[in-house]
Amino acid sequence: MVNDTFLDLLYDQAPREAFDAVIATAEAVGRTDEEVAELRRQCDVALRLRELITHRQAREAELRALYETASDLTAIRDVDAILTAIVRRARQLLNADMTYLSLNDEPEGASYMKVTDGALTPEFRSLRLPLGTGLLGLVAQTGAPYFTEDYQSDSRFLHRGYIDEAVAGEKIRAILGVPLTVEGRVIGALLAVHRSVRPFPPHEVSLLTSFAAHASVALENARLFADLDAAHRTMTEHTAAVESAALAHDRLTDLLVAGGGVEQVASVLSEVLGGALAVHAPGGELLAGDAAGGDWADAVDEAIASGRAVRHDGRYVAVAQAGADHVATLVLDTGGRPLGLPQRRTLERGALVTALVLLLARTVAETEDRLGGELLGDLLDARTEALPALRERARRRQVVLDPPLAIAVAAIDGLERFAAGRALARLASEQRGLAGEHSGRLVLLVPAADPVAVGQQLAGVVAGGGGRATVGVAAADPDTLADAYAEARRCLDTLLTLGRVGEVSDPAGLGLTRLLLGENGPDELAAYLRTTLGPVLDYDEARGTSLVETLEAWFATGGRVKETGSVLHVHPNTVSQRLDRVADLLGSDWREPGRGLDLQLALRVHRLQR
Repeated sequence: MVNDTFLDLLYDQAPREAFDAVIATAEAVGRTDEEVAELRRQCDVALRLRELITHRQAREAELRALYETASDLTAIRDVDAILTAIVRRARQLLNADMTYLSLNDEPEGASYMKVTDGALTPEFRSLRLPLGTGLLGLVAQTGAPYFTEDYQSDSRFLHRGYIDEAVAGEKIRAILGVPLTVEGRVIGALLAVHRSVRPFPPHEVSLLTSFAAHASVALENARLFADLDAAHRTMTEHTAAVESAALAHDRLTDLLVAGGGVEQVASVLSEVLGGALAVHAPGGELLAGDAAGGDWADAVDEAIASGRAVRHDGRYVAVAQAGADHVATLVLDTGGRPLGLPQRRTLERGALVTALVLLLARTVAETEDRLGGELLGDLLDARTEALPALRERARRRQVVLDPPLAIAVAAIDGLERFAAGRALARLASEQRGLAGEHSGRLVLLVPAADPVAVGQQLAGVVAGGGGRATVGVAAADPDTLADAYAEARRCLDTLLTLGRVGEVSDPAGLGLTRLLLGENGPDELAAYLRTTLGPVLDYDEARGTSLVETLEAWFATGGRVKETGSVLHVHPNTVSQRLDRVADLLGSDWREPGRGLDLQLALRVHRLQR
């Protein structure tokens, strides 16, 4: 019965007190000394069995944990998760209050906390110890295991104030540390601590050393996997880049053969290079894509000098050149992503194709412009008997010469002449007309009933390219094109003489002034105004009076004082006083017909200038 009792206690994993209670009960019920002694002997055997069973169980748990850790390493991908599991299992098996793992930072000569389990304070989790400092720093430096029953009072270790404060904050007393080594090189340490003074038996040192070995394997495997992944990624990226470059080459070649434009080149490059591509003319005008903001002009000279794509401010700049001629700039924005060598070469090849496309387009455009310009010049200079042949040439080019026609003569500022000519040529082509240069000015001839609207359309096209157009226009007839051109040219010259740059006008908008000013310049016009109307202008400007306005109203009402006062909303006496002042300034003969005509013309020019 007694044996069954001790066996039951062993089976139930009862505490030591339960075994002692059996003997105490036997003594209390009056068992003999021999019986009590036998019970004590059996109890000692049972307790030794209990200790052996407990040890075996602990050993099995340790082996199971090590086996599970080894199994985890076979499928390692997340090294942080593996290290966390190792530290947690070590704490459970050693029954420690806290375990932690540190890694060495050799350039800085320190070891820093990588993983902790059971830490109480955030300061301890971010602790960095110089190598050789404290128990951890000593293990990480020497590669030998160390332990202490009471760290705070152990003088074997180099103590530092901030380290001792962190240790005190965790209430640490006993510490066991073992090194992490890879191929004989110490890479860190694994430590177990207790918050009470106690020794560390050999089997705990052995167990923690085993866990440290597994942690070292995990770290080394992670490094090898990272190197393998990096190599595979590099190979994959290189293969993809080469394939992408080959695809881009094929598409650019097809595009060139099919006669594609700069817009198609930009679209292909944007797609294959994975970025936003803008193509700018040498002067900065946008040719294709979305305008590239920021300052990239400094990279152009470098790209021209090297003949390669240049990285600048997170973007890539390549120059399209035809010999030594800079024809375009390609700006690729990848969002800060670097390009590999094959991708850079693709961008450079795209710049070459862009140069070819632009040169081809320029050649075609120059040919078309030359032919169209020649026909337009022949029409403007032709004698009457040559017109039928010229109309046949126009018909073959699908140019409409049936009335009504509008002719526009333009002076362009702020836009390259070739670009302006191309803009007018496109406009003429859209309306089945002609465009070209004649006598130093750009000319547009299209079928239209409203010449002013044509001139405004021309000015709008030029403004869209960043320029400004001053345009003289006139209605035209197929038989009198030369006369219409001369009329439109006089309108243009008059606008320029008046300083009305950027405006559009037909003969009606300028009246007699175009006949008088068409051959004169701004200096001659200024001299005329000064001689004829200067004293009155100066008087008004100095005193803020309205003598010029009074003169205009007086001439407009046929020299009638009362009607002039009504127009100006002043008393007739005021009008008379103002006219007397004009006589003082210009002389008493200003009302004479000859002087009066000069004054009216000067007033007209002055108003047109305003």
